[in-house]
Amino acid sequence: MVPVDRFTAYVQQNGLFTAETPVIAAVSGGMDSVLLAHLLKAAGHTFGIAHCNFRLRGAEADTEQQFCHLLARQLEVPFYTTNFDTAAYAAEHRMSIQMAARELRYQWFEEVRIGHGYEAVALAHHQNDAIETILLNLTRGTGIAGLHGILPRNGHLVRPLLFMNREEIAATIAQEQLAYMEDSSNASTKYARNKLRHEVIPKLKELNPNLESTFERNLTHFRELERLLAQQVALAKQRIWHQQGNAVRLLISDIKTLEPQRLLMCELLKDHGFNDTTVDDLLASLDKHSGRSFASSTHRMVLDRDQVIITPLEKDEPHTVLINEGDTLLNWSDHQLSIEQVEANTPIIPDRDLAYVDADLLVYPLTIRSWQQGDTIVPLGMTGTKKLSNLFIDLKIPLHQKTRIPILVNGNQEVIWVAGHRMSDRYKLTGRTKKVVIFGINIKP
Repeated sequence: MVPVDRFTAYVQQNGLFTAETPVIAAVSGGMDSVLLAHLLKAAGHTFGIAHCNFRLRGAEADTEQQFCHLLARQLEVPFYTTNFDTAAYAAEHRMSIQMAARELRYQWFEEVRIGHGYEAVALAHHQNDAIETILLNLTRGTGIAGLHGILPRNGHLVRPLLFMNREEIAATIAQEQLAYMEDSSNASTKYARNKLRHEVIPKLKELNPNLESTFERNLTHFRELERLLAQQVALAKQRIWHQQGNAVRLLISDIKTLEPQRLLMCELLKDHGFNDTTVDDLLASLDKHSGRSFASSTHRMVLDRDQVIITPLEKDEPHTVLINEGDTLLNWSDHQLSIEQVEANTPIIPDRDLAYVDADLLVYPLTIRSWQQGDTIVPLGMTGTKKLSNLFIDLKIPLHQKTRIPILVNGNQEVIWVAGHRMSDRYKLTGRTKKVVIFGINIKP
């Protein structure tokens, strides 16, 4: 029998929705979302089914759409569906197919929710999805917020299946003989999440067969720690954060009273685009480098005698541009960046305006931005890191030109290429390279 009691208890404990709340269930046709629909029905909730066809898998996607329509008829609930030209949307908005599909479906779910009078959108994420999200965040680099996994509620989005793991869902589906559709792309390990699902997590479960329940307990601790940190950040901001028009002033004497200093400063400054490395450099400079400047994608931070002043960047300063998987051409300041993926045996053309990068080492989205204080690189042919500020001195680049040099940054925040000058040794081609991404930079015509 489907676990109605556990489902209802989890919904109530997390305040997701009440028995009277109309809910729209996002159903792909896979076993997770199919079980969600059956649980909503068994628990007596008022709900409808919403299904997106992203037009990426031809007849397979059309069959899933028809299946979800039949499921809605079987459960005697309203059915809503739409078709997207996902590939065209991704190309138009210069983003990856995965990001485009995500953006399209959440926009449409919200339209259905508002347009048809539903109060929440129920998603079928479960415990294994939460584990995969945490591991992805840890792999790419994360703060405390990246450790809380998938939240039971995020605005109108609710996840009432987080009390179950994938094995429990599969066992329930088999026991109840519930029909579902299998997305063929789930078996591919070319996507990072699938690689974790099929290759990494099984190894972790060899070490701990109760991995899901262990992570669920850890998630509870992480979420409590996140709430505690948010309270401390709010108190610190109230005490030391002085807003004056568009500028923020922080007295150095106040910064020195923070404990733990680095963590609180990282949290205070993250909304202004400053990363952990910049905070480290700032703290190391408090007593000795008056006049030193740090730039993020949106703000500039200057040490001015006994205080730190944060102001928005001027409109004409170069900004940060995201690079999604599949992008081929984009503009940054007065430069144009071309991107091409080729086979590993493609001849290398020696050119300072080209960078040949091992595709498997890229974590999307990448960014192209200005140099920031604290940026480092492992120059090609070397083993140790070098600060870009020192690299610019070695290259005799004038101060006013530093922010005009495009810096290509990986999703894990490592510098890949100081365009036109130096590439990182960490991203060079090796005998193990299977695919190559060629980045080219030139001045816009």
